[in-house]
Amino acid sequence: MLRQPFGGAAPGFSRITGLAALGFAATIVLANAIMVPAGLPLTGAEIGEVSAFFGAESDVVAVASALTPAAWLLATLFGAGAVSALRRSEHGRGEAWSLLGFTGLALQNVTFAAVVAIRLALTSTAARDSATTGGLWVLHDALFTLNGTFLALALIGLSVAGLRAGLIRPWHGTLGLASAALLFGSATLTPLVIDHAGPLGLLGLAGWLMWVVWIIAYGVTLIRLNPAP
Repeated sequence: MLRQPFGGAAPGFSRITGLAALGFAATIVLANAIMVPAGLPLTGAEIGEVSAFFGAESDVVAVASALTPAAWLLATLFGAGAVSALRRSEHGRGEAWSLLGFTGLALQNVTFAAVVAIRLALTSTAARDSATTGGLWVLHDALFTLNGTFLALALIGLSVAGLRAGLIRPWHGTLGLASAALLFGSATLTPLVIDHAGPLGLLGLAGWLMWVVWIIAYGVTLIRLNPAP
């Protein structure tokens, strides 16, 4: 069992925020499990495919979108727990890596709120206005891909903070940094990812899957955290 040699979060709070991390991971996986089998178009998809999906699957989009407010709440709670567990150790070194990570989580919440809002708007425009649908879809793809920047910030900040404090294992930190590199690479290549559907999209997908595993591992760490007296 991991111990916290530097003090910090109370055991009850750490446990709650660790459970929030697991809940966040479960929620985003469930939302994708609802949308993807229904035929959610990939980044860079043709407008005809986009119109067909959002015109016919508005109920699916609505159900998946209903899960996302809980996901944002749980992500913020997880970030607060991680910062609480790490800040005393960081303060002694004059560092703020955990705050960088929390900022990344907050920004990805805001960005993905815009993504979900666009998806809901597409269910109204898909059957009536192809020009508006096309513009909304390009904006959706750009925000969706650029969001990798903020996920990378969260991964880098909380991975570095966790490693330097001895809170997380080396493999866990390495996983987080590798995921950050893939997501940031995908975000950097956003114009190519949007214009050329294909292998480039796998960068973001691989990074996202690693991000989910990283979140789960961090949640388990916080749940098992045993603060020093």
